Amino acid sequence: MNSLSNEQKQLLFDYWVGLTSERETAEAEALISSNEEAAEIHSTLEAVLAPLESLKPESCPDDLAESTILRLNNVARSGQLRLQQLLVAEQARPVTTKVGYRRNWGETIAVAAVILLIAGVLFPSRNFLRQQSRKHRCQVQLWQISQGINQYSIDHDGRLPAVATAAGAPWWKVGEQGKENHSNTRHIWLLVKEGYVNPANFVCPGQCQGAAIQFEPSEAKKYNDFPDRKYITYSFRIWCTKPQKGYVPGRRVLLADLNPLFESLPQDYSAPLGLRISKSSLTLNSPNHNGRGQNVLFDDGSAEFIKTRYIDVTQDDIFTLQEMSPGCEVQGCEVPSCETDTLVAP
Repeated sequence: MNSLSNEQKQLLFDYWVGLTSERETAEAEALISSNEEAAEIHSTLEAVLAPLESLKPESCPDDLAESTILRLNNVARSGQLRLQQLLVAEQARPVTTKVGYRRNWGETIAVAAVILLIAGVLFPSRNFLRQQSRKHRCQVQLWQISQGINQYSIDHDGRLPAVATAAGAPWWKVGEQGKENHSNTRHIWLLVKEGYVNPANFVCPGQCQGAAIQFEPSEAKKYNDFPDRKYITYSFRIWCTKPQKGYVPGRRVLLADLNPLFESLPQDYSAPLGLRISKSSLTLNSPNHNGRGQNVLFDDGSAEFIKTRYIDVTQDDIFTLQEMSPGCEVQGCEVPSCETDTLVAP
């Protein structure tokens, strides 16, 4: 029986945590059913780590959870060479083993190390670990989008990706493929259409309704916008049409996790949006991360997770315009009146 590779072992752990794609899940399950060593590792994970499920996410502060994950990652990286040295020394030392003892020393030490780390800190549940992982993966995707925007700007004389739109254009019509530029996502679609960003990066790992585009990059040129709302689960900034003279901006928001006001959009593009804002909707965080907060990409290339909708000293709500209040109706063509009024949509 061939020993499992490091990639296969990582696949098994990702499968247990719940971070695998459909394809990776199928690969992991096939591996477990056909390989005795894989089945044993999976069984060990279930037996040793399953009690973590009893811990409630609320019992573990976010900061402690994140520092724990970082600690695990750092230990895994810095301890890899030491572990190899221990294994070499252990294998060279003459020992008496019982007949039938089959567990690999590497697996034993690795499992023991995990148990010790878990015992040494208050570790979040598997579900909470999954949430934290998706949050960090989302930040990586936003950074990759930022890199695409930067390269686009270099190639286009300092301009951001943008298409010409008429005043009053309905920016909420995501996926509409007509000749007129309506949807606010048509601007960011240029990054996909011209090959600057992988389309999969526009689907937040924490958004269960999202789906990565499956067609070849060359097919993107046939479209004027993302083919459907599910292919982009981020909201892009709507820019003020009347820049203030002498205004010196600080960090500005470029993208953020999906605006909760526009989680569900009408399929009928012929009618106005007519979205009525309720008092409760003004307090919701993005649905991308179970309402715990949202990742925000700034124009300096940094991506941060914030637990409220308000940014910087201005305390501006990134999901609404300053003029929006409970009871008002959003038509989907409004634009910011000033540079400090941020709106990411749809």
